[in-house]
Amino acid sequence: MDLLLHNSLTRHKEVFTPADPARVTLYVCGPTVYDRAHIGNARPAVVFDVLYRLLQTRYPQVIYASNFTDVDDKINAAAAARGVPIGVVTAETEKFYREDIAALGVLPLALQPRVTDHIPEIIAFIETLIAQGHAYAADGHVLFDVPSMPTYGRLSGHSRDELIAGARVDVAPYKRDPADFVLWKPSTPDLPGWDSPWGRGRPGWHIECSAMIKAHLGETIDIHGGGSDLIFPHHDNEIAQSTCAHHGAPLAHYWLHNGMLRVEGEKMSKSLGNFFTVRDLLHRAPAEALRVVLLSAHYRQPLDWTEKGLQEAIGALDRFYLALRRVADIMVDPQEPKTVVAALCDDLNTPLALAALHALVTEINKTEKFEELVTLKAEILGAGHLLGLLQQNPEAWLQQGGVNDLSADAIEAKLADRIAARKARDFATADRIRDDLIAAGIILEDGIGGTEWRRKG
Repeated sequence: MDLLLHNSLTRHKEVFTPADPARVTLYVCGPTVYDRAHIGNARPAVVFDVLYRLLQTRYPQVIYASNFTDVDDKINAAAAARGVPIGVVTAETEKFYREDIAALGVLPLALQPRVTDHIPEIIAFIETLIAQGHAYAADGHVLFDVPSMPTYGRLSGHSRDELIAGARVDVAPYKRDPADFVLWKPSTPDLPGWDSPWGRGRPGWHIECSAMIKAHLGETIDIHGGGSDLIFPHHDNEIAQSTCAHHGAPLAHYWLHNGMLRVEGEKMSKSLGNFFTVRDLLHRAPAEALRVVLLSAHYRQPLDWTEKGLQEAIGALDRFYLALRRVADIMVDPQEPKTVVAALCDDLNTPLALAALHALVTEINKTEKFEELVTLKAEILGAGHLLGLLQQNPEAWLQQGGVNDLSADAIEAKLADRIAARKARDFATADRIRDDLIAAGIILEDGIGGTEWRRKG
């Protein structure tokens, strides 16, 4: 089955064909480490984690890199505001990011390069661009000469006027062209800086990724990903730098971009009170539920984060885990379900993949045939692996609750009291215990084998 991916560069869905099937390369722009990751930051991490999982089932080696930007004006401002060294902010924030993303089921990456570890490579990259006539030094800065690349802006499709208006740097007098962008800039004594042929300074934003991609993955990679907000100027500029430095070789064959996230229909903003970090939400809801919400819309489309959607995700996971609890004594190895794989191979259609998972659960709930139960459980677990879901013991999921909820031991003790009351034919007490548990958000399921419980989603 072919893997189809929508290439932002060609604006078409294309069959994915790696340059070397024995070594697939993927790079996704990572976070700037100055503050805790918000739920919008988590979307590309989860989306490209699903792509990584899918690629690993099809190719013997997938090299996935995602960087940490640890040189940035926002970092400098955060350190100044807290009165701590810059290194404290970056180390702490990187640690928090790793913890939060791991909680969301994102697989660990072997390659997570930091900008500060690649300053020699960045300087060498800039020197190459200068030597080839695509960059110039001016007033302590080095700038990329945009007019030297006739196809500049092809990814975004912006016009010349839009390119100039959208540039993220002021039109300084030392620029040859208003669209030229900074590769290296001078640093004052109080800011991070490194010695270079152009004086003490630090790299511009865009050159970092080009240099780290070359250092770890090569001049041309298979897939480059990131949020749609990075298409211009960041990815346009990456393409310009790398293509010009490498004599016309493309930076990436496929470009994938995820849509932006809104909250209850509005742009996420601290001033609106709808700004949620991953850590905030992990205190409110199970991590797998957050992941389901992040996968509930197609990755290229905007995602509206809502409380209703979060509760629906918890309910869906309850349904999945209840089905798995029913067949808990059947031992199987995960098996990839064709319906889920087909959905993911169609440009990572995760909403369709989740619908296919629901269909599998419906089937396992309807059948009593052992052979079918074995097959269906294996496929449900296989779907869970591809989507990064169903990683818990069903009983653990169904009995989990918030910090202030009754503990599992307390619930079990109340259930024991209820059983004792029923045996003593004290039905009033048994009913009161049941009602108290229901009021506390505990769902009871009486069956022939006894009473099972789970927390209400």
